[in-house]
Amino acid sequence: MNPYPLLKPWIYKFTPEQAHHGTIAMLRLGGGLLPGRLFLNLCFHARQSGPAVQAFGLTFPNPIGMAAGYDKDGLGWRGLACLGFGHIELGTVTPRPQPGNPQPRIFRLVEDEAVINRMGFPNQGAEFMVRRLKAPRPKGLILGMNIGKNKVTPLEQAAEDYVTLARVFAPLADYLAVNVSSPNTPGLRNLQSRQALEALLLPLAEERRRQAELLGRPVPVVVKLAPDLSDAELDGALEAVSSAGMDGLIISNTTISRPVLRSSMANEVGGLSGVPLRELNTAMIKKVVARTGGRLPVIASGGVHTPADAQSKLDAGATLVQLYTGMIYAGPWLVRDILNSGLICRK
Repeated sequence: MNPYPLLKPWIYKFTPEQAHHGTIAMLRLGGGLLPGRLFLNLCFHARQSGPAVQAFGLTFPNPIGMAAGYDKDGLGWRGLACLGFGHIELGTVTPRPQPGNPQPRIFRLVEDEAVINRMGFPNQGAEFMVRRLKAPRPKGLILGMNIGKNKVTPLEQAAEDYVTLARVFAPLADYLAVNVSSPNTPGLRNLQSRQALEALLLPLAEERRRQAELLGRPVPVVVKLAPDLSDAELDGALEAVSSAGMDGLIISNTTISRPVLRSSMANEVGGLSGVPLRELNTAMIKKVVARTGGRLPVIASGGVHTPADAQSKLDAGATLVQLYTGMIYAGPWLVRDILNSGLICRK
């Protein structure tokens, strides 16, 4: 039984940000205590636990992950793990704390099963996140860290922020995700051009090499791209990612495009996610897989609201699949339902 249809009207009485903070607080409480974790595991237990996936030199217990942006400060990740996720990507974290953009900055487009956000990387900074990662980790869970530059850092100095974060989190996370594609930090998407991306990724690759030597293990790094790149821009970004020796891609971030939408909030400024992003995202996955010959593993992130959506991303060539907006509309039992559907990984 999935009680979320009964809970959703009550949740929607709160603003999106209020609802988000409330769920993070509950996950933090439930995940922080053994009785809470046992209760969550009982509620969200899936009949099927896999299939396990090999990617970036890591073993993921299943292909389904929590996308970055949900647990920005590492407050609720132990509770999230009890929902059945094979991996959880925390952040986006920046070197120094920052408040993000003014509220309101999240909008539910209920008629479209979509969300527009213009958060702007609000987070409590790297030092706070480090403290949150000291808690014991559930067995088998893969933790990723999504890293970004501070808003006040000039673009020409952006690499310094990313290198600093790689140095801090390489020992603590299983992989790093380079966010150069949020539409809500001014100028950030300019870092996706080939020249700018190479200038950022090459020093990051050098720092990764140093950290791998110190840790005695690889430090996988993936790059998160926007769905709004032209074919020429995408080719340039892929060339930069390949030449810097990065390990994979996240396809994709939110879109600034506006397909036909029914909601009165359709013209709010920010990145659009949810069902309207589904087909754009799947088409981009197919394009990236074709252009790279499948050499770079792809994490699909965009428009996954049903088990069929998750399977369609894997069929398009993705190795892993991440959720976020789909949980707002389908509820936290979505992970269980996807796993129970019997996913087929074609790689």
